[in-house]
Amino acid sequence: MFLHIHPYPPYIPSTATKLIVGTLPPPRFTTGELKEGDVNFCYGSRDGQLWPILNEIFQLHLKFETTEEAILQRKEFLHKRGIGICDIVQSAKREKVDASDIGMQDIELRDLIQILNDFPKIDTLLFTGGNSKNGPEYFFRKLIKNYPVNLEVVSEEVPRIHQFVHPVTNKLIKTISLIAPSGAANRAVGSLQEYKDLKKKNPEMTTVDFRVLQYKIFF
Repeated sequence: MFLHIHPYPPYIPSTATKLIVGTLPPPRFTTGELKEGDVNFCYGSRDGQLWPILNEIFQLHLKFETTEEAILQRKEFLHKRGIGICDIVQSAKREKVDASDIGMQDIELRDLIQILNDFPKIDTLLFTGGNSKNGPEYFFRKLIKNYPVNLEVVSEEVPRIHQFVHPVTNKLIKTISLIAPSGAANRAVGSLQEYKDLKKKNPEMTTVDFRVLQYKIFF
């Protein structure tokens, strides 16, 4: 059984008003066996789409390489834009060593409610995935069962939006469940009527282009 430990602590600048929440990076980030083109930072997999999406939205001219400069570029962007990153899974066990969320067992969660208490400027959680089993919203719903927290629906349209009142600070927090920035979610994007309609108007549109349009609204 492989113990998949999150290799990065939460990265939350003092300026943060938004928090990106996922699950775990691929196992090679835990073992330190990075591939060429990986960035040794949150969402740094060369196969991931979060940083390419943000790079396109904000024209960041990011480097996609295993260098300190690439890490610093991302940290500077997050600080400037008031965005933090805190994946909700601290560790999990796996029978098969891969990056699938569904393969996680014996999961230890990070307490996002406490983290929000420690960083009271944050008013938005950006889930990089929805409420399917072992997704970030799914785990958040599991976590808040330990608190007097009620997750209220704001919008049922994709991306689904909820809100809740923090049990300590009484601050109203919004959650947005974005389409996951991974290749595995491409099929889900392709099935959306909105994507089909846009694709009909612009045959060159890709599933990444669609995410750029979605993410731009909330970042």
